[in-house]
Amino acid sequence: MQLLQIQPKENIIQIDDWQDYLRDGQQFLSTAVGAHRKNKSTFSPEAIYNITGMAIEKIIMAFLMKNGDLAENHTMTDLAAALVRHTGPVPELTAKLHYLDTFQDICDLEVSSYVTPTHEQIAEIVAIGQEVERLLLPHLKNE
Repeated sequence: MQLLQIQPKENIIQIDDWQDYLRDGQQFLSTAVGAHRKNKSTFSPEAIYNITGMAIEKIIMAFLMKNGDLAENHTMTDLAAALVRHTGPVPELTAKLHYLDTFQDICDLEVSSYVTPTHEQIAEIVAIGQEVERLLLPHLKNE
């Protein structure tokens, strides 16, 4: 596992309720992991993709908020860019987050697109969520 070198910031003012985002993100991720492991038919691949995406968004937002920052938007690409401002380059994770954006583009409703992930891709998607959690959790402890 990669150890992050968080960029020092002077006079960081944390954004309130980042802990709520972390809690929600971990709950979403736990749901996605459990649904994938149990292969429950009640959770379609698209649902697991979306739940994992919400988990990743919440965990990264918790990290950013704790560091007094927000992402420009909430696409995986924008979340990755905001994350890099604090961690320095993380090219492998950035590429994985960009990959997640290939499944849906809903920023422009006139040209939006959706791709339903396969069961094999869901395993990779859930693993990306777990990687984000492992990477950021050590930096999200209450001080």
